[in-house]
Amino acid sequence: MKNTHHDIPPALLQALHQARRVVVFTGAGVSAESGIATFRDALTGLWSRFDAQALATPEAFREHPDVVWGWYEWRRAQALRAKPNAAHRAIAELARHVPELAVVTQNVDDLHERAGSARVTHLHGSLHAPRCSACAAPQAFAAEHPDEPDGGRRIAPPACARCRAPVRPGVVWFGESLPAEAWNSAWRAVQACDLLFSIGTSALVYPAAELPQRALASGATVVQINPAATPLDAHAHHNLRGAAADVMPRLLAAAGFGLAV
Repeated sequence: MKNTHHDIPPALLQALHQARRVVVFTGAGVSAESGIATFRDALTGLWSRFDAQALATPEAFREHPDVVWGWYEWRRAQALRAKPNAAHRAIAELARHVPELAVVTQNVDDLHERAGSARVTHLHGSLHAPRCSACAAPQAFAAEHPDEPDGGRRIAPPACARCRAPVRPGVVWFGESLPAEAWNSAWRAVQACDLLFSIGTSALVYPAAELPQRALASGATVVQINPAATPLDAHAHHNLRGAAADVMPRLLAAAGFGLAV
């Protein structure tokens, strides 16, 4: 059954009530609703002369570590200022009403955790988990809350506490593989689930975009929530058009699970 309007179909509510293992797979659109810019958005302010995709590479960090580190500190400050939106809160609330729920996200912020989600797998790493560029040892930030409201400032990355090599952001850059532990955890959750929500993701970024397809192949019901059409439209059992912060609370209310506020 396909659905492209705002009504919550009864078949989806039945699948939700019957689900034992739920996976919520989120993309940049969910964070964008909290004001965090996506890679498709043009950079603004003092960063407007840079290309986000050109900065998010190992080559850029090797050649201009101060530019890349400064940009990621600006992004981290933006993420820390952002607040979880109604979709984040509804996802955390949903976990209280199903036997098992795992969040798998392409986002590098911690909005799911701040909303109350306990089981979150970050496929693309985290802005809040820097590591050494040489020995990969986890590192601590000099400033937990960077004061970088306007961006544009070059900042030399700190030295690793263990080997003194430059510390890098703890995210997955273009050209890098996903962390094996995170990918394996996500794959296992998707293979075992009976209901998967794909929310705010373009379904274009691989290998993450394989996850809904894997759920379909395993016999799970797949629900897509997105403002615009994606390649997943032709395969999902239910396509709900709209902003995640609007659709998710209405879905919980329709299911009788209450409304996260």
